[in-house]
This record gives sequence, structure tokens and C-alpha cells, in this order.
Amino acid sequence: MRFFEKKRRQPPAIIIVSLVDILIVLLIFLVVTTTFKNQPAVRLTLPEAQAGTRGQAEPEAVIITLTKDPPQIFLGTRPVELSGLQAELNELARQNPDVTVAIRSDEEAQVGRFVNVAAMVKAAGFRKPVAIHTRTGLKP
Repeated sequence: MRFFEKKRRQPPAIIIVSLVDILIVLLIFLVVTTTFKNQPAVRLTLPEAQAGTRGQAEPEAVIITLTKDPPQIFLGTRPVELSGLQAELNELARQNPDVTVAIRSDEEAQVGRFVNVAAMVKAAGFRKPVAIHTRTGLKP
């Protein structure tokens, strides 16, 4: 028993598969041969200086190093005692209060010594904030 009759379809007049292939080839051709312009979003015209001037040189930073083995404090590359550090920091701050101070500490150095040194730097009167660096196995 057949309830539905199968109708024979006519093949389409235009073959769609080959049209897709042709469109892909054209798209590839257009992408490869197109040149893109790089246009900035904002055009800036910067002024040019007529004569250059030299700026003032930055003073060197004061580096304080705290080591673990043996427990020592270095001001630059010179070892100092904790008792004499305050006087030297006061003198450096009096000479140039705008100098940058950096405290380099070994990660395993005594925290109490680090806190004492940070308090001495603050009491000396340096104007710039103190930079703090920690590292394992630190040497001056």
C-alpha cells in the first residue's frame, strides 16, 4: 500500500556546490590582495624644542642593607653599627633631605632590626618615601 507518491525532483538549474567553491576562492583572493591602511585614532602634533637644556642630575640613593649571616647593617657598601646608624642618617638627611632611601633586607633577617632601621630613617627627616626590598641570601 502506498499512501504517498514519490515525486521526482528536477535537478536545480544552478549547481550550488560549485558556486560556494567559487565564492570561497573570490573571498580568499580579496583578502590576500587587499591593503589595509593604518590610521591613528587621534592625530597629535607635538611641539619641538628649539634648544635643549640639561636637567639637574638625580642624587644617588642611600641604600641600607640588612644581612642574616652574619647579622650586619651596611650603609652603601660600608658596614655600620646600629648605634652609629642614626647619626650617619641624620647627617645624610641634613646634607640632602630629598635623596631616596632604600632598605634592602634578607628575608630571614631579624624583623626587630628592620623595624629599628626603618624608624631611624623616618626620624632622620628624609622627604621621599622609603623603598623596601627583600631577597633571600642578600649581600651588600
